[in-house]
Amino acid sequence: MYVCGMTVYDFCHIGHARSMVAFDVVQRWLKQSGYQVTYIRNITDIDDKIIRRATDNGETIRALTDRMISALHEDAQALGIERPSAEPRATDHIPGMLSLIDKLEHKGLAYRAANGDVNFAVRKLPGYGKLSGKSLDELHAGERVAVLDGKQDPLDFVLWKSAKAEEPADVKWTSPFGTGRPGWHIECSAMACELLGESFDIHGGGADLQFPHHENEIAQSEGAHGMPMAAFWMHNGFINVDNVKMSKSLGNFFTIRDVFKNYEAEVVRFFVVRSHYRSPLNFSDVHLDDAKASLKRLYTALHAVQPDQVVIDWTEPYAARFKVAMDEDFGTPEAVAVLFEMAAEVNRSNSHALSGLLKSLGGVLGLLQQDPQAHLQAGSSGVDEADIQAQIQARAQAKAAKNFAEADRIRQALLAQGIVLKDSAQGTQWERA
Repeated sequence: MYVCGMTVYDFCHIGHARSMVAFDVVQRWLKQSGYQVTYIRNITDIDDKIIRRATDNGETIRALTDRMISALHEDAQALGIERPSAEPRATDHIPGMLSLIDKLEHKGLAYRAANGDVNFAVRKLPGYGKLSGKSLDELHAGERVAVLDGKQDPLDFVLWKSAKAEEPADVKWTSPFGTGRPGWHIECSAMACELLGESFDIHGGGADLQFPHHENEIAQSEGAHGMPMAAFWMHNGFINVDNVKMSKSLGNFFTIRDVFKNYEAEVVRFFVVRSHYRSPLNFSDVHLDDAKASLKRLYTALHAVQPDQVVIDWTEPYAARFKVAMDEDFGTPEAVAVLFEMAAEVNRSNSHALSGLLKSLGGVLGLLQQDPQAHLQAGSSGVDEADIQAQIQARAQAKAAKNFAEADRIRQALLAQGIVLKDSAQGTQWERA
């Protein structure tokens, strides 16, 4: 499995958390199901944004990327992300990229432009657009730019960028195509081929990468090797912030570290896991508070009934239903629902064996492995008054918009945290249960 990783010019954001958790769950379940998994998640450590940020900071490219990679690992570890089998850095695979570009040129799929770049000739490859389901004519209909920089077609993309005089020396490599650096798309094609072969099982990444990045990877890899790059393509859904797509330009952008200031890392992981990886995920304090309260319910069951050490018996009814859910396109929402049913039964039956199974199945998703008492004490401070008032206001706005399901969900989320709402003609009041 190859998953497109981060471009390391800044701290990881909540969208990166979504992707890391989603594919961490995928590889965990594949291993749990008996597969031997080689999991590659690359690091893009050469890119226009990296060059600009390093220049602005007055530091070398390597100093910036090393620092950001260390921060990435810290964030991933906090989220319970298991390390991939390998984490290749693009700058360590330049020879493989040059070899791939050379092969494409000899096959007539790449050409040297007047400005020194080497571009991929999209119209020379039959079937371009098959992943995104777009024809070349449809793609051309959406063009907003004219042919630039010597491209034969606006859809052509760069394989090798010629060096610019103003760029620092540490982003320039010598090659048969002249001094320069690789384009973004060729990096992943080369690293995937070197580490997994010309054709492999699963390629993953965020939904925003389907076009053009993954489409261009397919063009490069299949154009060079003449076989499918991957058998299956998986894309995790977008992150929305209060129902608006997260974007730095909109100011609704949150790093993982921003979120960790107010929420435990396992709450963030649980927030991601309880949604299906392909679905859009709406990020807000209200939803995180709800995730916090829900996770507390599971830990409360484990705290009340000491879990036995359990080896999962997949014929046991709860475990069997969990397995059916996960086998159906990694259906974590249904699997999490099984955990809540088990927690309720643990509370009724006081079964130490069932409590142990609850913990073990949670562990398959990377959850419920903390000491229950420590987790509950860490979250015992609950929501403060400002948080409560913010949620009451969000509920009022939902009611005004006639979104009664959301209003009821907020009421239930507060109730799970011990906050009872009382509506009256004077407004909504609250008290602790």
